[in-house]
Amino acid sequence: MSTVELRTDAEPGNPPASANGSGDGPGTGVRGWTRPAPTAREQRYDVLLGLGMALAAVFGTELARGGSPNQVDLGIGGVEPYLLSAAVTLPLCFRRRWPIPVLLVVAVLFVLNGERALFAFAGNLITQATMFMAIYAAVAWARDRRLMKAAVAVVFVVMFGWLTINFVQALRNNAIEGPNHALFSPYVSNVIITVALNVLYFFGAYFWGRTAWATARQRFELEQQATELAAQQDANSRRAVIDERLRISRELHDVVAHHISSIGIQAGGARRVMDADPDAAKNALNVIEESSRSAVNEMRQLLGMLRSADPDLDVGTPDPKEPQAGADRLPALIAEANSLGLEVGFHQIGSPAELPKTVSVSVYRIAQEALANVRKHSTARSAHVTLRYLGDAVELEVLDDGRPKHAPVGSRLGHVGIRERVGLLGGESEIGPRPVGGFRVRVRIPLDPQNRPLAGGEA
Repeated sequence: MSTVELRTDAEPGNPPASANGSGDGPGTGVRGWTRPAPTAREQRYDVLLGLGMALAAVFGTELARGGSPNQVDLGIGGVEPYLLSAAVTLPLCFRRRWPIPVLLVVAVLFVLNGERALFAFAGNLITQATMFMAIYAAVAWARDRRLMKAAVAVVFVVMFGWLTINFVQALRNNAIEGPNHALFSPYVSNVIITVALNVLYFFGAYFWGRTAWATARQRFELEQQATELAAQQDANSRRAVIDERLRISRELHDVVAHHISSIGIQAGGARRVMDADPDAAKNALNVIEESSRSAVNEMRQLLGMLRSADPDLDVGTPDPKEPQAGADRLPALIAEANSLGLEVGFHQIGSPAELPKTVSVSVYRIAQEALANVRKHSTARSAHVTLRYLGDAVELEVLDDGRPKHAPVGSRLGHVGIRERVGLLGGESEIGPRPVGGFRVRVRIPLDPQNRPLAGGEA
């Protein structure tokens, strides 16, 4: 929309055109944030915009001249209206780089257009759009918010003052008359319409620009939050991995202590019976050999990964040592879960094998974590645990039939720990939703070929 000129001469100004874009955004200032300067691409776009509008303004002036019912004055040199209409748009080439100076220059040229070339001013929509864009750009892009508000206030006062002067002159000259007898006189009706349109025009540009500035600020804050959340998530993932490694290291300590104790007992027995019973001493030495080999294999399997823990990450003091866990304690774990309100079934397939201590403990810990996740983060009321002895591997599967809760469902760091533990043992893991509904945690851990089945068959 545009300002409307009320002149003392016989040529009244045309009503302003309508323009969309009034904003209601909460463009309040935020301490510590300044909108970044426009990019080179944005500045190039502004230059093209300013040049294109200058050409359109010249063409619009020619159309206004041809459409005027009265003889028009072309001013100095016969080209003054064309030069003024082009001049008012050219500052837009720098509307985002220097928004406040552009606003002030455009305002001056805008008034000059209205005073020197009324026909082109009133009939050229490009000139009207230029003032709107200058106000919008100043509010949306000015880095100094106080200076921007002062500049906008000055422009608004000047524009509405100019409009008031024209009202007074029109009243003195009785320039606004009409044949119709309505609720208000022609003069009052025109004043009301003109003021309403100008309020929408100027304040619409201001609030639209303020909304754009607030949107840019909000986008910046969201980008900062996303960066911080990504860094925090990365740190939490690393912490989960290291916490899991620390737990494994404590369990490894128990495993090694078990083997060393067994070696010590067997060595003492072999020493005592070496002379009296060489065969018994030989058997004891075989046990020592097997135990030492098993301990070394398990240490080699785990220590390489445990040493890669980030020493710069503060993981705090380890929790007190928990009771020794193992695959043989799965029924007790199931009973505990049932006592907490989750109905859990258990099924064991295959001939039970004597698992390495690290594998046995890992099977227990994975089942423990999976059932804890079902209770905390799922709507499931039942779950099923299956332990499969496959000869060359052991497989654990935990299924439930629930859906994730609508409330926050955690960081999935427990799944990170499960994958880390299984990866250390050279196994594979599958964690995720089931096609038929519910959730599945399934891991497969390879066994050393020398593990022998225990007596007893299927459970």
